[in-house]
Amino acid sequence: MRDSVTKQKEILGHPVGLFVLFFTEMWERFSYYGMRAILVLYLVAKTTGDNAGLGWTNQEALALYGWYTMLVYVASIPGGWIADKILGQKKSVLYGGILLVAGHSVLAIEQMWAFYSGLGLIIAGVGMLKPNISTMVGGLYKQGDIRRDKGFTIFYIGINVGAFLSALIVGYVGETYGWHYGFGLAGIGMALGLIQYVAGQKHLKGVGDFLGTSENEEDKELMKKPLTKIEKDRIVVLLISFLLVIIFWGAFEQAGGLMNIYAKEKTNRMLMGWEVPASWFQSLNAMFIIFLGTAVAAYWANRKIKGQVSTSLFKMIIGLVIMGSGFFFMSAAAGEYDSSGSSAMFWLVLAYLFHTVGELCISPVALSYITKLAPVKYASIMMGVYFAMTGFGNKLAGLLGESASKFGEFTIFTGIAIFCVVFGLLVLLFRKKLEALTHGAEDNERDLKNEEA
Repeated sequence: MRDSVTKQKEILGHPVGLFVLFFTEMWERFSYYGMRAILVLYLVAKTTGDNAGLGWTNQEALALYGWYTMLVYVASIPGGWIADKILGQKKSVLYGGILLVAGHSVLAIEQMWAFYSGLGLIIAGVGMLKPNISTMVGGLYKQGDIRRDKGFTIFYIGINVGAFLSALIVGYVGETYGWHYGFGLAGIGMALGLIQYVAGQKHLKGVGDFLGTSENEEDKELMKKPLTKIEKDRIVVLLISFLLVIIFWGAFEQAGGLMNIYAKEKTNRMLMGWEVPASWFQSLNAMFIIFLGTAVAAYWANRKIKGQVSTSLFKMIIGLVIMGSGFFFMSAAAGEYDSSGSSAMFWLVLAYLFHTVGELCISPVALSYITKLAPVKYASIMMGVYFAMTGFGNKLAGLLGESASKFGEFTIFTGIAIFCVVFGLLVLLFRKKLEALTHGAEDNERDLKNEEA
C-alpha cells in the first residue's frame, strides 16, 4: 500500500478516522446482523398466529439463507472494482450506505415484492460498502506500521458491538412484536451510521479518494504501472489464503442457519423460569469478541516482539483449527439431544466461544493482510475478492445446513470439526513456502508512531 497518510489527530494511539469508520461499520453490522438474526426464523415461522412468517420448511429457508449471504459478499467484487476504477473508496461507502438504508426500509413493508426487493438492495449496498470501508482502515496507516493489525482489531470490535446489540434488540423486537418491525429497526441503525460517516469526513482527508483523478503524479503512475514479480507473488499468496477463508466461513456461518434453528427447536432455553429467545444466541459471538478482541491481538503482538511465529498466515491457520474444534461441542449437544430429547444451552455457549477465538485469529488478520500485500491499484478489488470468498463460504454453510435434514446434526457438526482441523494442519505444513512468496512484507513491522515521537 502507498505511504500517503498525513499526520492525523489520534485517540488511544490511533487516527481519529479509525473511529469514524468504527462507528460506521458498527451501525452497518447492526443492520445486517439484526436482519440476519431473524431472517431464517421469519422464513420458517407459521403463516398463522400473532407473529406470522412465511411458513417455509427448514431446508427451503436455509437454501435462501445460503444464496442471500453468498450474494451479499460476492457483490463486493463489483463494489471493489467500482471503487478502484470509478468512484474511490470514500464515495463507494457513502452510496453503499444509502442503498442499505433503502433496502432495510423496504423490508419493513409486509409484501413479497418488498421482501425480495429489500434483499436485492441490501446485497448491492453491502457490496459497495463492505470491501471499501475495510480498505480505508488500511489507508490510515503507513506501510510497516505495527499498529495496523491492532487497528483492524479495534475496527473489528466495532463490527461486533453492532452485531451484539442487533441480535439482542432487533432479535427481541422481531420475535416479540413483529418480524417487519425488526427489519425496520435495522434500517434505522444503518441511517445512524450513514449520518455519522458524513459528519466525520474531516477526519478522513486523503483516505479512500479515487487515485485516477489525483493531482499527484505518483498516484497516476501507480495506476499505470504493470504488476511486478513481487506483486504477482503476493497476489498468489492472498488467493491461496482465501481457501482458508472459504472453509472458515462455511463452518462459522452455521451460526445464522443450522445452529440458529438448533437453538430454536432442540435446545432447552429455560433460564430461571424464563425462556431465552433463540435469536439471542447470535449475540454470544459478538459479546466474546468485544471482551476478548484486544487480548487476542495483544497475545499475537507479544509473540512478535519475542520473535516467535506470529505471521498473518500462521494466525489464520490456527484460527481455522480453533474454530473447527468448537464444533465438537455441537456434536456433544446433538448427541445429548438424540439420547434425551433436549440439549443444554452451555454447549452452544462453548461452541460460540471457540468460534470467536478462531474468528479473532483469522478475520481481522485477513483484512489487515490484504492491505499489506495487495497492489495499491487493486486494493479494493482484492478486498472484494476476499469478501466474495466469504460469500462462497456462506453458500457452503447453507448447503451443509440443508444436508442436516438428510444426515443429521451430529454427523454434520462432527464432519465440520474434523475437516477444519485436518485442513488447517495440512496448510501448516506448507506455511513457510507460502510465506516466502510475500517477499518479506511483514518482516520489518515496527512501532512507527513511537519512532516518530
